[in-house]
Amino acid sequence: MTETLPPTPSGGAPQKRLPAVFFRTEAGGEPVREWLKSLPAVERRLIGADIKTVEFGWPIGMPVCRPLGKGLYEVRTDLPGNRAARVLFYVDKRSRMVLLHGFIKKTRKTPIEDLELARATRRKHERGLR
Repeated sequence: MTETLPPTPSGGAPQKRLPAVFFRTEAGGEPVREWLKSLPAVERRLIGADIKTVEFGWPIGMPVCRPLGKGLYEVRTDLPGNRAARVLFYVDKRSRMVLLHGFIKKTRKTPIEDLELARATRRKHERGLR
């Protein structure tokens, strides 16, 4: 199902409410972008469409987005073959959706290692914003 967005008051294209940015390491790497590039094109497009839904529809809830606590959220994407992808993010003080960590779920519950990695990445990003 494709959702069409209403035009802006000026009649132009809809505006992103929460623009997405990739977390960048000190060495210049972008782990979520690199992870996305490693996926098949069809999966990349599905995940990208869900990220776009959050960008334009924020705040948004289930089934696309879910809060994980302490300011961390996940973009939820169902993939072919009964698989699920998650992209963890937070909203920084510049009102941007900072993509911290992406992975394919292998268990019902989000693994604690993935949550801890996203939290550590968030702390690194916040230090760089000061």
